[in-house]
Amino acid sequence: MNLITNPDKSQWAELLKRPVMNTENLFDTVRAIIDRVKTEGDRAVLEYEEKFDKVALTALAVTEAEQAEAEASVGEELKKAIRLAKRNIETFHAAQRFESKRVETQKAVAIEKVGLYIPGGTAPLFSTVLMLAVPARIAGCKEIVLCTPPGKDGKVHPAVLFAAKVAGVNRIFKAGGVQAIAA
Repeated sequence: MNLITNPDKSQWAELLKRPVMNTENLFDTVRAIIDRVKTEGDRAVLEYEEKFDKVALTALAVTEAEQAEAEASVGEELKKAIRLAKRNIETFHAAQRFESKRVETQKAVAIEKVGLYIPGGTAPLFSTVLMLAVPARIAGCKEIVLCTPPGKDGKVHPAVLFAAKVAGVNRIFKAGGVQAIAA
């Protein structure tokens, strides 16, 4: 981190410039990852997890044992907060439920499956799990699949796993980045 104290007004424009990145090169990289995941499946995802997330996994799916271990490690106060947040989100989204009127040209049909991506990093985004999974469940989605990058220990943050369970996520995979979206 570069700390700048009381810069001269003549420096402001330069200091406030946002970094510019050439995204043209990214398109080729992303396309190559997507194509490889399409052709090689889980094997490619596992290799990309090692390359990008720096974790060597033997499997992508979160097991029931990992889920139970995570639930046991989440404190009761946080569990209570997650459950309360889920109820609040349900209440809000249930009030928005579409009540159809019989119209011959239109039919509301729930999406069968939905994939959720929960970014990893330094802060576990368990609230994002709730904000995505709860409305999907209310909308009638039958299968909710979640991908999130694991930590260096190969595990998903316990609060993310607990929130996923509370919200009704069906399957969880330890994968991040482009490879998770492609999978």
